Amino acid sequence: MRQITGYLLTLLLIPVFIFTVTHAYDEAGRAESFHHILDRKIDLHQTNLSETSLITDSDGKIVEEIHLPMNRSEVSPDEIPEFLKRIFVVSEDRNFYQHPGFDLTAIARAMAINIHSDDIEQGASTITQQLARNQYLNHDRSYNRKLSEILYAYQLERSYTKEELLAKYLNAIYFQNNAYGIAAAADFYFQKKPLQLTEAEQAFLAAIPNNPNLYNPLKHYDRTKERQERLVDELALEGKLPAKKAEGIKDEAIILRVKERTEGYPDYSDYVMKEFRELVQTREKLTDAEAGKRVEELLKSGITIHTGLDIQVQERTKKAISSYLPYSGIEGAAVVADHETGRIVALAGGKNYRKGDFNRAFQAFRQPGSSIKPLLVYAPYFERSKAGILSKINAGPICIKGYCPGNYGGSAYGSVTVENAFIHSYNTAAVRLLHQVGVETAFKDLSPFGFQEVTANDHVLASAVGGLTTGMSPLEMTSAYTVFSNHGTLIKPRAIVKVTDNDGNLLYKWNEKPVTVWNPVTASKVRELMEKTVSSGTAKAAMPGNRAGGKTGTTNDYKDFWFIGFNRSLTAGVWVGKDTPQSMEVINSTSPHLLIWREIVK
Repeated sequence: MRQITGYLLTLLLIPVFIFTVTHAYDEAGRAESFHHILDRKIDLHQTNLSETSLITDSDGKIVEEIHLPMNRSEVSPDEIPEFLKRIFVVSEDRNFYQHPGFDLTAIARAMAINIHSDDIEQGASTITQQLARNQYLNHDRSYNRKLSEILYAYQLERSYTKEELLAKYLNAIYFQNNAYGIAAAADFYFQKKPLQLTEAEQAFLAAIPNNPNLYNPLKHYDRTKERQERLVDELALEGKLPAKKAEGIKDEAIILRVKERTEGYPDYSDYVMKEFRELVQTREKLTDAEAGKRVEELLKSGITIHTGLDIQVQERTKKAISSYLPYSGIEGAAVVADHETGRIVALAGGKNYRKGDFNRAFQAFRQPGSSIKPLLVYAPYFERSKAGILSKINAGPICIKGYCPGNYGGSAYGSVTVENAFIHSYNTAAVRLLHQVGVETAFKDLSPFGFQEVTANDHVLASAVGGLTTGMSPLEMTSAYTVFSNHGTLIKPRAIVKVTDNDGNLLYKWNEKPVTVWNPVTASKVRELMEKTVSSGTAKAAMPGNRAGGKTGTTNDYKDFWFIGFNRSLTAGVWVGKDTPQSMEVINSTSPHLLIWREIVK
């Protein structure tokens, strides 16, 4: 009974709708009212379709495609071959250029068939109706949805030209294997743009959407080829294609060149997505929940995230970590920034990093050892004392309120130059200088760097030698060290250069202002000391063959090895350790962190 009622209701409503449309212009007032209702009730701007978003490197090369959830790229009508358009019109909707969005003859024929069935066997959908279903509705097989489809189709015909509608349709239909639209299909199956496809390839792709699973070329190539030939024959029978040319198209060999999903540098891309969320949240002043929703909306809209990634440096960084850390269980991470441009050019999160893994470059927080000394001890000391690098300081034994640090190997020193204390990393000198500057004063100098895990509990003398509760990430340390190559000014390195929409319009970019942390003289003194550390101090193994500087860091029991330094325009930071801190004394003599750094910047 319910089925019969549905048929009767449809039979009544469709003629009423058709009568309203066809007689609308005889009743101007009513026509305006009807169209006004459509304009108010049907929003053609909100669709169900998403587009593929991209991450590009510094040269504009695509390094990752982001499908949420569909792989789809939109192209304009003039970027779609005319031959392809003719195939779809002939095979899907021969009256496309005549009807107002729905085909009365087809609807009547379908209803005659459906009245004898328990289900909707014939849909009678025009290209415009299919577009309405794909973009705005769902695929429920119900009469309510069918009526909505007709209304949407009519509104689409009022709003766009036939050529625009055909392009929208070809940009929306499904070509199996998560390829939506002709651009994604051409790229996935042939690694071409639509206009580069041969007519045989165009017909082959046109065979898929009728039943994407049945005509999936990767599983049922022969079926797809057979349907391609039928479509070509239809064109010939309609007089749209000469018979001889049709035979040539059918005889052309179809060779698939299936494209693997672009996802070449997951370490870097994973960080880009983290930074992108931060950028959106900061610029739009959103809560965490709001930021997550907004990011998803943006990624579905087909944006391009332009980054500072330098592929050569990235590959060199990854190779160096793998080459110099063959030991089981010992991991490494590195961050490389161009301190002149303020861009992160490379980032490695682990030896065999896969997308979504724990990224040690920005998610691992470890005690920094002596690599904290330039930031927490020597720069604050120079800033306030105006001392030179050859000034004398006391490196003798020290005990303050029960804290009695020792030097590497238990050695004791007396009066030494600041230079010697720095390049040989004397702990007693560092603690004495921090005490002289004042712990709170020194930590105030660190505040512009935004070390995430540094808390008030870390404001103790032991921090002079890296004795922090949690510590810093390689990204944080590398970012902070750029201050010494920028004359005491922090220009926080970022991976993202800008974000644009699918029309190339700017959506977001970082507009952070540089922050002066120390004066240029202070920065110059620390930089000179770091150069001497590489040329004649604890980091000689890192010497890349030209002028460079940096500072090593080793935590108690050899649980962490650090080296952060600069060479030309690059500042790079390397960390080596185990995810669960354990002694690595066995590799201490080989200094893999220094060799990795040297390989990265050489």
